[in-house]
Amino acid sequence: MKVVSFIKRNTVFCVAAFAALLTCFFVPPDAEYLSYFDWRTLACLFITLAVVCALGNVKFFTILARKLVMVAGNLRGLFLMLVVITFIGSMIIANDMALITFLPLGYFALSVGKKEKYMAYLFILQNISANLGGMLTPFGNPQNLYLYSFFEIPTDEFVSIMFPPFLLAIAMLALACFLVKPEKLHIDEEFPEKFHTKKTLLYFALFFLSVLIVLRVMPFWVGLLIIPAVLFFVDKDALLEVDYGLLGTFFFFFVFSGNLARIDAVNEFFSMLLEKDALIVSTLSCQFISNVPSAILLSQFTNDYHSLLLGVNIGGTGTLIASLASLITFSEFRILYPEESKKYLGMFTVINVIFLVVMTAAAKIFFI
Repeated sequence: MKVVSFIKRNTVFCVAAFAALLTCFFVPPDAEYLSYFDWRTLACLFITLAVVCALGNVKFFTILARKLVMVAGNLRGLFLMLVVITFIGSMIIANDMALITFLPLGYFALSVGKKEKYMAYLFILQNISANLGGMLTPFGNPQNLYLYSFFEIPTDEFVSIMFPPFLLAIAMLALACFLVKPEKLHIDEEFPEKFHTKKTLLYFALFFLSVLIVLRVMPFWVGLLIIPAVLFFVDKDALLEVDYGLLGTFFFFFVFSGNLARIDAVNEFFSMLLEKDALIVSTLSCQFISNVPSAILLSQFTNDYHSLLLGVNIGGTGTLIASLASLITFSEFRILYPEESKKYLGMFTVINVIFLVVMTAAAKIFFI
């Protein structure tokens, strides 16, 4: 039962481990395996996740978000506020952490306002905003961090590639929020959290350091020396709370994709597909194996990082497994409303497919 429970909680990690092990039979381990790993990406991901966990532990984002929600005024304003908070949060603390931080806030806000019937719609919009909000920055989504490092994309070029779909995502999310009626909403609950000024300032200094490292202003080993050392003395829990499953997933997919790239038939097949249409192939790939694995795998077979970036970010919408963040949202909703899971999945699929189709068509016509 423990094994089954572990697999359910870490499905993608287990799939990545199995896939890596399977390819080892075709490409036996040798010295070239060491060249598979993008150590800089793994280091940047680790230090960023560690700092984000520390900020989460002092409740900074929750306190800020709750104060903003208090001034929302009505239901439509609340939707806009929560979607914007999640959207911006994903740019700063990554999409999965943004959802972990702000989904409970959405639940709290609708519950005290007696508007639970809108919960599924809010969770879905928060989920989409987390997946699409992180597309603008190299550290907003794990796949961005990987591709930014792997292809050594200049920061200004990265932003210029992702800015048009970023604006389209804002417009579509705003429209989705305006479909909600501006019903009156009263939230007068007191919040017990206290603001820890000194720790928050320290963690923001560490976060700024991690951003400089991600942007290649400073070498990654500086962050590996400083950030874990500081957190060890100030907040050991932050180091323990890092999503090591995500790091492990990256590790195993590096082995998997590295081995596939050395199998001639596989190399030729993926290279041919990506040469025909890297945007469509990467977008569809996300629907079946999620966006992070798709980015790692497909990067081995194409140099068209422009289309690949667009594909693995837009491809985070669509099916439930297109993004790991979507599984987080579904898990949270299923715990709260188990009897409404099917209704949620139906609504989730319809709304996400609309975003997927519109944004893919726009990317194909205008952004490439």
